[in-house]
Amino acid sequence: MLAAPLARSASLDAQVRDAAGRPLADAVVYAIPGSTHEARPARAPVAVEQIDREFVPYVTVVQVGTTVTFPNRDPILHHVYSFSPAKTIDIPLYTGKSPMEVLFDKPGVVTLGCNIHDWMIGYILVVPTAHFARTDARGVARLRDMPSGAYDVHAWHPQQRAALAPQRVTLDAPSAPSLEFSIDAPPRKPKYKPPLDRMKY
Repeated sequence: MLAAPLARSASLDAQVRDAAGRPLADAVVYAIPGSTHEARPARAPVAVEQIDREFVPYVTVVQVGTTVTFPNRDPILHHVYSFSPAKTIDIPLYTGKSPMEVLFDKPGVVTLGCNIHDWMIGYILVVPTAHFARTDARGVARLRDMPSGAYDVHAWHPQQRAALAPQRVTLDAPSAPSLEFSIDAPPRKPKYKPPLDRMKY
């Protein structure tokens, strides 16, 4: 007896550009199902590292219910915090292994900072779906392994000047439609960091 063929999943590509038409990196594209799908459990714990006195990655996207760690790879101390409504964080001075795992249990934007180094900033977008991706340097996000059906597809960037309306798309495997988004967001500018050998922490 032959086994039944496996259901094929759908895919979605999105191109995100800024207001001048340039590819926009570090944007998040996520898809909310238009009907009830079988809920997927949150993914394995995610790490937001501190490397060369920056949060890496600059933008992280996680599903509601995901835990995040904050390992410090620098030879100096950091104090990670956030006052965001979606999650308050306070991890006092440390280096090396993350002292705790933080559960992100509500959707929303979480802005990260360091109490010692005020140029350090990072973002975690917590979304109520397992279908999401972050754009690469070409402004491209690829969402894979999606059940067929209708979705509202959202795009977000931490520097956006205004929220975008979602786009409705219907996926039917094995098709892989493409969407385009234009986000009015200024280019990210590097901030001054003092030389490491002049820093006490």
